[in-house]
Amino acid sequence: MDIGMRDRFTRLWNQYFEGADLPIAFWIGPAGEGLSRLPAPKRWRCMVCDLARVRKGHPVVIDRESLSCSGAKLYLGYTTERPPFFRYFLSCGKPGVVEGERYKRTPEIVDEFDRSLAHIPSEGTTYTFKRWDMLTGEDVPDVVIFFARPEVISGLFTLASFDQGDPEGGVICPFGSGCSSIVYYPWLEQQKEHPKAVLGMFDPSARPCVMLDVLSMAIPMRKFALMIEYMEESFLVTGTWERVREKIRRSAALNGP
Repeated sequence: MDIGMRDRFTRLWNQYFEGADLPIAFWIGPAGEGLSRLPAPKRWRCMVCDLARVRKGHPVVIDRESLSCSGAKLYLGYTTERPPFFRYFLSCGKPGVVEGERYKRTPEIVDEFDRSLAHIPSEGTTYTFKRWDMLTGEDVPDVVIFFARPEVISGLFTLASFDQGDPEGGVICPFGSGCSSIVYYPWLEQQKEHPKAVLGMFDPSARPCVMLDVLSMAIPMRKFALMIEYMEESFLVTGTWERVREKIRRSAALNGP
């Protein structure tokens, strides 16, 4: 990690997004020295809930054994198999077998969705999550994740499209679980020549793990480095954004970051 870039972004973030939470970042690979693995949960738990401690400055290392959710194991690359009843679970359910979440209309639509999924090659490795200001020179972040309210999201969304002529070129918003929107899709984008940011946290099942009105914006590191370069020549220096900055300050005072 380029420490100069880390510190420059922190300074600019505090200048243009005063009161808003710093992002967190993750990478796939060996855990950093002195970091312990998140223990296996005793019951079902959404991994998004575990990231709250990262936002407070406590790094988290996750591997297959840290996850109780079969969806998280798939999206993080620790398995390629869905449970046999999943097509009913995500859709209308099956009497006597599983209650449906009703996120898709039919099991066949679920099948079509699953056929579109790729696989992250993470077997035998770990995911390390750290808050941005705690990154060191040895860390190699793949993705930067913001949890934020709409005013902050509006700035990130607009900055992500600053160098794009295509109105749909900067940000995508794919259907998926909470963990897919902050890990799976942005990691896949990081592998592309022209990666896009991922707007997310629309999964109703993950909403209990985030604060009221908070969404996510997960940005591949290759794209994020460019966004940092653009900050001081973008709309962030205008009077228009100053009015939004005031709303961000008011929101932070009312709700916390």
